[in-house]
Amino acid sequence: MKISRDLSYHHELISQLFPKISAQEAWNEYRLSDEQLEFFNEYGYLTNVKILEEHQIQQLRLELAIIAEPSHPKHDLFYEFHSNQSNDPNSVLFHSLGHWRITPGFHDVLWNPRFVIAASQLLGDKAVRFWHDQLFCKPAHHGGVVAWHQDYSYWTRTTPMQHLTCWVGLDDATEDNGCLQYIPQSQKWKLLDKINLAGDMDSLKELLSAEQQKQYDQKVAVEMPAGYGTFHHPLMVHGSYENKSDRARRAFVLNVFADGTKSNSDDELLTGVPIIPTGQAIAGQFFPILFEPNKS
Repeated sequence: MKISRDLSYHHELISQLFPKISAQEAWNEYRLSDEQLEFFNEYGYLTNVKILEEHQIQQLRLELAIIAEPSHPKHDLFYEFHSNQSNDPNSVLFHSLGHWRITPGFHDVLWNPRFVIAASQLLGDKAVRFWHDQLFCKPAHHGGVVAWHQDYSYWTRTTPMQHLTCWVGLDDATEDNGCLQYIPQSQKWKLLDKINLAGDMDSLKELLSAEQQKQYDQKVAVEMPAGYGTFHHPLMVHGSYENKSDRARRAFVLNVFADGTKSNSDDELLTGVPIIPTGQAIAGQFFPILFEPNKS
């Protein structure tokens, strides 16, 4: 196979990092239990799902170190790139979108059987279509926050709301180094206003009712070993605090939606991507199908 400079042209595995197995084999090995599905439906999230083996973690860490340099020769393929989205040198948050187009590991993780089977189940056994990826990295000692937010508040340019997020750590994630945190059952709240991700950690609190503020105070820290992932609903309120520890906290995010999701905007859905008119199903080069149930 001749590999293109822009890996978005390839809608299949292009390396040996993940196994090439049939949908049925993947289902038999990696499907979630009924108890896991029930927990997600009740609380809006599901944690501690193994996504990566150790050699896969090491490869993605290596690729991350390479593409984090603004001088990388494929830098133009990012949809967004922020060496520090907060602009405060004492509160650093590296955040980017589009790295699946750049390196084979971050490309192939989209088709990782451990990920796509769980994603399809959590979307109601529907075909999984890729939306976009993200990197969130907090250096040791001066890592910044990701303010409390709902993912769908940034995604109203797509409809209906049938989205799913998977956050995967490339380091052990703990409260000390700024692990992800959730407000359980907040996926049952209405859509709240969009806020500045790298701004005031608690700015969302001003938008909450008295009852919601009580739930807000019952947040849950998601501590997980490197290579494990957590899935959450698009209305789930989540965020992460600063990293003042002596360990980095690196993570990537895979955002997907059920096939049939449509554009809700006549502007670009992602920077540099051809416009998909309002009402048209989202598909094509930049939004590939990752998994279809009952297909081997």
